[in-house]
Amino acid sequence: MTTGYTLEALSIDQTATYIKTVTQEDVQSFAHITGDTNPVHLDADFAATTSFGKPIAHGMLSAGFISAAIGTKLPGPGCIYLEQNLKFRAPVYIGQDVITTITVAEINERRRRVTLKTACECDGKVVVSGEAIVMIPAAS
Repeated sequence: MTTGYTLEALSIDQTATYIKTVTQEDVQSFAHITGDTNPVHLDADFAATTSFGKPIAHGMLSAGFISAAIGTKLPGPGCIYLEQNLKFRAPVYIGQDVITTITVAEINERRRRVTLKTACECDGKVVVSGEAIVMIPAAS
C-alpha cells in the first residue's frame, strides 16, 4: 500500500493492529539512536536492583510502535501525525510481544483530522495507552 485510507473510507471504531516482539537488539539500537542509555534498559546488574528486576524496554520504543501502526496500517501511508498523548502503565521486557491497536475515535471532516485511541499491550495487559490526532491529506 503506497497510500493510506482516505478520510471518506474511515469509520468510527475501525481498528488496526501492529505486533512486534521486542529484542535486545531493538533496545540497544533505540539507545544508540536516541542517546537514552539509562542503565535500567541496558545493564542487567543495575536493572536487577530496581523494582523491575531485569532490563526493560524504553517506553518510547513502544510509542514508536504506535507510530508504525498509524503510518503503515491506520490511517496508513500519507497521513500526518500531529499530536499524541501517552500514559506508560507497565514495563515491557525483552522478548515480549507488543500488540499495538489503533482505533478511530472521531473524524473531523472539515479539518481533515482523525482522533485515534492508541494502546499497546503485552500478555493481555495495557502497557501504554493514549490518543493521537492525525491529518488525512486530500486525495490528489
